[in-house]
Amino acid sequence: MKKIRIIIYAAVAGCLIIAFTIWQLFFNPRHLPSGDYISQSTSPNGKYTVKIYQSNGGATTDFAIRGEVTYNNKTFNKTKNIYWNHPQEKASVKWINQDTVNISGHVLNVKKDTFDFRSENE
Repeated sequence: MKKIRIIIYAAVAGCLIIAFTIWQLFFNPRHLPSGDYISQSTSPNGKYTVKIYQSNGGATTDFAIRGEVTYNNKTFNKTKNIYWNHPQEKASVKWINQDTVNISGHVLNVKKDTFDFRSENE
């Protein structure tokens, strides 16, 4: 009976490790392709800068757009991916107010919101 419990615990632990690894490799927004720099836009108060990158997946996939916000008033200029859309070749960035940006029709608060096309329907 003790061996069966150990085997079950080991199998569950193994499944959790595999699931976490898959999530880190494919679904974590911190691990998106870097892409080619297109443009940037700074917030009206200068606290944030949104940089837009175009990612080319190669001959068999369409272009994707990645938006990255830089927190300018932080000591280390921390960055965070806030926008990932596929298929998309170009992006427009317009600031609505000090903390809210419109990236190609998606309105995001740069402090807390993100947009990822992979989880759009959830």
